[in-house]
Amino acid sequence: MKKFFFSTIAAAAAAGCVFKGAVRSDFRDVITSAKESVFPSLVYVRVVSDDAYDGKIEKVQSSGSGVIVTEDGELLTNHHVIDKASRIRCQLADGRMYDAKVVGKDKDLDVALLKLEAAAGEMFKAAKLSTRRLSVGEVVLAMGAPWGLARSVSMGIVSCNDRYLEGCGDYTLWYQTDAAISPGNSGGPLVDTRGEVVGLNARGNMMGALAFAIPAHIILEVLPNLRKFGNAHWAWFGIDWQPLKDFERDTFFDAEDGIVVAGVDAQGPAKKAGFEANDRVIAVNSNRVTAVFREDIPALNRTLALSDWDKETVFTVVRGSVTNDVPLRPQAKGGVEGKEMAFKRWGFVAKEINRFDTPDLAFFAPTGGVFVATVTWDGNADNAGLKNRDIIKRIGTKKIGSLDALKAEYDAAMTNLAIKTQVGIDIVRKGHEMHFVLNYRDDPDGDETDGAK
Repeated sequence: MKKFFFSTIAAAAAAGCVFKGAVRSDFRDVITSAKESVFPSLVYVRVVSDDAYDGKIEKVQSSGSGVIVTEDGELLTNHHVIDKASRIRCQLADGRMYDAKVVGKDKDLDVALLKLEAAAGEMFKAAKLSTRRLSVGEVVLAMGAPWGLARSVSMGIVSCNDRYLEGCGDYTLWYQTDAAISPGNSGGPLVDTRGEVVGLNARGNMMGALAFAIPAHIILEVLPNLRKFGNAHWAWFGIDWQPLKDFERDTFFDAEDGIVVAGVDAQGPAKKAGFEANDRVIAVNSNRVTAVFREDIPALNRTLALSDWDKETVFTVVRGSVTNDVPLRPQAKGGVEGKEMAFKRWGFVAKEINRFDTPDLAFFAPTGGVFVATVTWDGNADNAGLKNRDIIKRIGTKKIGSLDALKAEYDAAMTNLAIKTQVGIDIVRKGHEMHFVLNYRDDPDGDETDGAK
């Protein structure tokens, strides 16, 4: 019995289990070593961004985290940390401070690549991005600046290594962890016991007990495009997918292979090629594809999105009892959110309609346009009856199809304030065409005559 007991202890110790003081010391050493491998590369990020609020665009300060990944000062963070930034400041773990510029960013993956504005030849400690996929139960460290408290480390395990979050990333599954990731941790590294960056912290909650990170091996796939193009350079086919078995929606298809077309964008390449909802794709470029569950979809989305724009992709499509090969050339996905501009005297911020950001508005404006993003409370637009998400079709008799066209009418109105202080606006609200008269006699600042800001 004694022999069995001590053999069990020895085996458990060899496996990394904690029973005796020596084993606990070894585990602490592992954690300390992992922390010290990445900690010098940890970055506290402070951002000044332009945020639309109450009919105006205002300067807003926020903070997040990042991690240096090259010796010349490139660092990774989340897209949402630096979105609409006018200035980015970084403080390293050793206290050094730098401004940073954006090299590339992608909202879909929520990743941004920055570069420290350091002196020529200045070198930095770079963390290593891991190419491996984590297993459930592995110990991980979440590093960053939660609530603006720089140089923080928390520990937990990988609760799930293939979490599907609907509406939160078409191109990746997520690592779920119970390591505390709170506001401010975004963009910081998730580190394994080897001292390698295995993920980028991206989503948490106020309590920090349920959090999600973007796997590093997925980020590595788009990193070259961020450097080369300034974005992920996604190809777009205009297809939405659904799996063969969807427990959440209680939907099941009588098939053993393939993936089902849930819908096609009315303006997308797939629609023009004749794709229809309920088609089943069983191969792409002669490579068999199957998505039984929702977790199988992001990998296919990513593979297609990284396709060469200049080459046709051949889909093998089953419709009813007929199977056909359908060649399809993608187009550039482009931006997934429209630009915005404030028109202070009129009392609103307008934003470009984008098929990905505002698909409901794009339905009524398939060739593009602008809409009211936010109105100033008790301002001129508010008093005229304009509301958020109104699509602007005309100012006076001039058709409005872009921010530039709207700005031109605004600037013309500001140069003629002594003659005219009201204008008709035609809008579309939830599919209904409506007409308002905007009176802009009242000046919110008392000196607004210099055009859009």
